[in-house]
Amino acid sequence: MDSDALKTFLTVHRRGGVSNAARALHRSQPAISRRIALLEQELGVPLFERLAGRTALSDAGRVLVPYAERAVAAVQDAENAIGALTRQSAGPVSLAVVGTLAGGRLSHILKRFADACPDVDLALRTATSAEVSDLIRRGEATIGLRYDIDRLRDLDHERLASEPLQVVCALDHPLAGKRIARLADLRGERWIAFPEIPGRREIAASHVFSLFHTHGLGEIAWTPVDSLTAQKRLVESGLGIALLSQSHAADELRFGSIATIRVGDLSASQDIVAVTRRGGFLSAASQQLLDFIREGYAGKSSAGHEAGRPKRMRGKRRD
Repeated sequence: MDSDALKTFLTVHRRGGVSNAARALHRSQPAISRRIALLEQELGVPLFERLAGRTALSDAGRVLVPYAERAVAAVQDAENAIGALTRQSAGPVSLAVVGTLAGGRLSHILKRFADACPDVDLALRTATSAEVSDLIRRGEATIGLRYDIDRLRDLDHERLASEPLQVVCALDHPLAGKRIARLADLRGERWIAFPEIPGRREIAASHVFSLFHTHGLGEIAWTPVDSLTAQKRLVESGLGIALLSQSHAADELRFGSIATIRVGDLSASQDIVAVTRRGGFLSAASQQLLDFIREGYAGKSSAGHEAGRPKRMRGKRRD
């Protein structure tokens, strides 16, 4: 069982069939089929089944997937380690990041890194927190930025910063700029939050619901919106309130397009975490990028804003 066979197996699985895998690997379909057949012969079990016209993993295939992913990732680590002997601060670096973190602070970090390492080919992917960890675990990205620490034991997590969460509303909301005693006072509001997608849980989608359950308040009325920008525009229009981090609402608060509602018994925050594969190799360029990320987040909590109804400022808001 070699790494090429395992890579072929994983590609057939991820691409949903032999023909798609052949295109992805630039090989012929018979070559892919033969490679899978030899692997199945070596293992003594079928790895795929044909179900309703599609290719699906067998029970043995499902068992093999995580081991194959780790083996292929280890081979990639070995290739990167050898390549780093001749290419210092050069070569490819892959960063996976939650889309809502790919904002101002990260942009400044990546600009500094690009200026310092002009020979590095930096690839950036956005995903949910769970998907970021999965990309790192499978070796498809080298460094990840996500919210909160997950349960995967083959990853290393490093907490970079913690961002307080706050309730935001439209300027003409009756509670705009005011303080209330309890989160329970907002139970009758319509909340705007990220949708909860089965199998793709996003940390930010669960904060508001977890808070209400923790306070013993049960279900709430909410509107699922999968774009942070769209969430803020709906809040501005008075179509609901939202629970956002300080950095996510910073521009709108500064330009006076939304307001905050201070909640006496609300104390919530979310951690920003760097993720790498445990025992995985970091090239010189990857290590330098991780150092830039650490420096960019070190000692910099999100800038707070004076609670209350913000004053309107001249100028255009940058979305």
